Amino acid sequence: MTEQRSVSSQGGGCRRPVKGERGSIAVEVAIITPAFIFLMLLVVFAGKVAEANGNVERAASEAARAASLRQHPSDAAFDAQDAAEQNLSQAGVSCIALDTAVDTSDFHAGGTVTVTVTCRASMADVTLLGVPGTRTFTARVVEVIDTYRGGEP
Repeated sequence: MTEQRSVSSQGGGCRRPVKGERGSIAVEVAIITPAFIFLMLLVVFAGKVAEANGNVERAASEAARAASLRQHPSDAAFDAQDAAEQNLSQAGVSCIALDTAVDTSDFHAGGTVTVTVTCRASMADVTLLGVPGTRTFTARVVEVIDTYRGGEP
């Protein structure tokens, strides 16, 4: 004897798929997957931009601090460039072009030294988003030179 089950259309029973719905999950996944991948790449891009910007800010701050500790403006410019390069290298930021501009026009005890660091970094790993292959990050920091430091330039 074969047993037959009746399926009720009023709640709780099994529902048979309608012929027009077959394969609809595959279509939905095919539509949603690229959007999800795009969203994940956008998050990666935003994180990479924020991290690189923070690293350039820190490099400019370290460079300005290094420059403010020197006694002579030419030494200050050299130390600032060196500090910026080392800081970005240690942070893992590979700049395609790195420019460190040091303004020592007010370089005396109680004066200031201004350092501007500009780094052009590659965004090649997120080019699927359609963003340019490189992005330029710039940071400007003004450091006060200690009023009571020993010696004058």
